[in-house]
Amino acid sequence: MKTLTLGNYYGRKKQELVLKDIVLSEYDYLIARTDWHFHENPYFMYLLQGDVYDVNKKRKTVCPPGSFLLHNWQEEHYNSKHSLNARGFHVEFKRSWFDAKKIDIDLWEGSQLIENPELHHLLAKLYLEFKCQDEFSEATIELLLYELCEKLTFKRRVGLVYEPSWIPLLKEFLHDGCDHMSLDFLSKELNVHPVHLSRSIPKYLGTTLGDYLRQQKIKKALSYMMNPKLSLTEIAYQCGFSDQSHFSRTFKLYFAKTPNRYRKEIVGG
Repeated sequence: MKTLTLGNYYGRKKQELVLKDIVLSEYDYLIARTDWHFHENPYFMYLLQGDVYDVNKKRKTVCPPGSFLLHNWQEEHYNSKHSLNARGFHVEFKRSWFDAKKIDIDLWEGSQLIENPELHHLLAKLYLEFKCQDEFSEATIELLLYELCEKLTFKRRVGLVYEPSWIPLLKEFLHDGCDHMSLDFLSKELNVHPVHLSRSIPKYLGTTLGDYLRQQKIKKALSYMMNPKLSLTEIAYQCGFSDQSHFSRTFKLYFAKTPNRYRKEIVGG
C-alpha cells in the first residue's frame, strides 16, 4: 500500500509553501482515479474546482467545488475525478505540530466532510494568504491554522459528548437549504420548543441563527468565486442575496474586504 509523504499528492503541483511542520500546496488533479493509499500525516483538502469522489472503506463522499475535508493519516482511501478540470488546496501537518500546540489529535480519528461555515471562512482566509504571500503571511497562516484546528477540536469534542440528538438534523437543514429559514419552521421540523431552540442554537452553533445563515451563504459564495465564468451578480443571486450590493456588504463583514477585491487577489496571487 502506497504512503504519500509530507506535501505529496496525486497530480501536478502548481504552488507550494513550506513552513515549520506544515506544508500548504495547490495541485491540479490529472488522473481519473488514484490508487488506494495512505498519507503520512493528517491534512485538510479544499476542492477549488471540479467534482471528485473520496472513497474509503466506510463510505464514498461526493465532493463538488467548495468541499472541505479532513483526512486522518490512518485512513486508507482513493480519489476519482468526475470532471475535466479539478484542483485542490491542501494543508498538511506533521504530528509534532499538534504536540507543540497542545491540540488533541486523537479527536481527529477518521476522515470527515467539514460543513461548518465558520471553518470554511478560516480556510478561505488561509488560501488568500497562500496565494498572496508577503512578509506577514507566515505569522498570519500560523494563527489562522491554530484557530481553525482549535475550533474544529472543540466542535468535535462538543459533538461527541454534549450534543442533543436533534443538533445533527438542525445542521443538515442549515447546510442543505438556508433560504427562508425561520425559528418556527425549525421548531416544527425538529419538534423542539422555539424558546429552547433559541437558547440552544448559540450554545451548539457558536453564534445566532441569523449569523450562521449569513455565514452559510458566504461559504456557498466562496466556492462559486473560484469559477471565473460567474459574475459577482450571478453569484449573489445563486447564494440567496437580494442583489450584489447586499452580497458585498455581507462578505465584507466577514472578510474585511469586498468579494471583488478578494477575487482579484486570489486570481492575481
